[in-house]
Amino acid sequence: MIERAFSYTYKVITTKLPYTILRLVPKNLYLFKFIFMKKIFSAVIISLIFYTANAQLTPFELSKDKNYTATYAEIIAYYQKLSKVYPQMKLINYGMTDIGKPLTLVVLSHDKVFDPTLIKKQNKRVLLINNGIHPGEPEGIDASMMITRDMLKNNTLPKDVVICLIAVYNIDGCLNRGQSRINQNGPRAYGFRGNSRNLDLNRDFIKADSRNALAFEQILNTWNPEIFLDNHTSDGADYQYVMTLIETQKDKQNPILAEYTSKTLSPELYKRMKAGKYEMTPYVESEDASPDSGIASFLETPRFATGYTAQHNIISYITETHMLKAFDKRVYATYDFMKALIDINQRDAKLIGEVKRRADEQVKQQQTFALNWTLDTQHYDTLVFKGYYAGHKPSDVSGLPRLYYDRTKPYTKTIKYFDNYKTSLTAEKPLAYVIPQAWGKVIDLYKLNNVAMKRLAHDTTLDLQMYYIADYKTPSRPYEGHYLHSNVKLNPVDMKVKFYAGDYVVYTNQALNRYIVETLEPQGVDSFFAWNFFDSVLGEKEYFSDYVFEDIATDMLKKDPDLRKKLEDEKLKDPKLANNAGAQLNFVYRNSPYFEKTYLRYPVGRLLRDTKLDLK
Repeated sequence: MIERAFSYTYKVITTKLPYTILRLVPKNLYLFKFIFMKKIFSAVIISLIFYTANAQLTPFELSKDKNYTATYAEIIAYYQKLSKVYPQMKLINYGMTDIGKPLTLVVLSHDKVFDPTLIKKQNKRVLLINNGIHPGEPEGIDASMMITRDMLKNNTLPKDVVICLIAVYNIDGCLNRGQSRINQNGPRAYGFRGNSRNLDLNRDFIKADSRNALAFEQILNTWNPEIFLDNHTSDGADYQYVMTLIETQKDKQNPILAEYTSKTLSPELYKRMKAGKYEMTPYVESEDASPDSGIASFLETPRFATGYTAQHNIISYITETHMLKAFDKRVYATYDFMKALIDINQRDAKLIGEVKRRADEQVKQQQTFALNWTLDTQHYDTLVFKGYYAGHKPSDVSGLPRLYYDRTKPYTKTIKYFDNYKTSLTAEKPLAYVIPQAWGKVIDLYKLNNVAMKRLAHDTTLDLQMYYIADYKTPSRPYEGHYLHSNVKLNPVDMKVKFYAGDYVVYTNQALNRYIVETLEPQGVDSFFAWNFFDSVLGEKEYFSDYVFEDIATDMLKKDPDLRKKLEDEKLKDPKLANNAGAQLNFVYRNSPYFEKTYLRYPVGRLLRDTKLDLK
């Protein structure tokens, strides 16, 4: 029995321990028995304890130079091992991403409750953290692995906050590992920005072209977080800070949420980061190459993660660590920020819940909604900024002046902070929108986002306000797979329109009114119309043959003197029309009953008056 025990112990030690510890173990079994009993026993036990502790270190921590980010396989394996040890952690897979792998959500619950509905009934908050949307910006991936382990190991999970972490959002890009961010200081290898469809997933939230986005929206609308964090790395200017922060722009945010974030939550985050090792500043974006002349707050419209979550009345942040700082500092700064956010979330759990409830109620009653915003350059705040002297010198490449930052010349100065936006376009909400069932992607996204909808029980002719698209601008090159429309001009017309059994009616008495109005109003900066969801209405389906329509047009003009006068007036105003026979025929055609009424007509109707509808 003892012989077998020694043999087994010797085999385990010599096959499982790392090389640095294995050197302490004698190579002869009999010598091992003797020394083990007398001299090495304590050393081996200490080594075993050390090895057990090391088993929970992340790949980042195990790397000698701390310039390594975990691979996708290492990330999932690490979380799977933790979940087997700690019952307060659960891994849940959602959907299937474009690369064919599910989106893994790490859920941390102090009370081991993993039912989102029950969590809300218990009046607990939910914090959702997203990592690796740009896998070349992986600090959040490694920091989340560390903070998950530490909270579980030290039993410090918050009692009133359930934490949900997306292990890696852009799995596709994470698997496409190499070096592509030339401006970045480490890690040694990392993932690629685009996913397997070459989409930038942080431009995909409102349009949801990728299956990654569909899985994310399922997570968001299942867990309904009060606070959302998306971890990133910056590009741009050089300065002294490791960490910068984007918060939902206050003039775009719901005012009830903005009051709490701007006066309580954000100041406390800045205070705690300053008290630690990584003082923080707002995200550095400026019109000039250098931030010396001032920086402007970033406007995250709904194509971005935090612009989309803001439509759901969720307090939202983006961390942006500085690309030129050492990778380990960027990871630890992200860790510290998440810890601060978690701690404050626990401290203010009841207040955050109340603020969210009030914001939802306010949005239900809100009548006017902003569709776009412009930076107010006339009004600004100031902040103390720690930068580096910037100058110009001859380029060794071109011989022309080039920008450089001198890190031997740091400065601290007060600069302008442009943190005010003006609403540039608004829309009044209708009583309801009526959406034909034919527009399936709109319906699918509304279902995914838990928008309340009813369906017409019978074919029905409704008195609605319909939009005709009068004008719009479209670029000559695609952006994220779309030719994004802008500067949309509308011609609203009150008219009777036939809808059919099964078409959808969306009443605007919901906490999701921002999402509803901003997606369905064509002039919205990231509306579904802007993203080409309705482009088929922009093309004619019927036309005429000149030689056939000539006789019909002649007869029409004889019988309709008003139409004749309208044509003559247009010819006087437009010499090109007067000298173009085909254009004159086309004018008559477009003003005839033969011209298709659906051409350029936006298919979503606006119900402006309370009308009794037979719904199911």
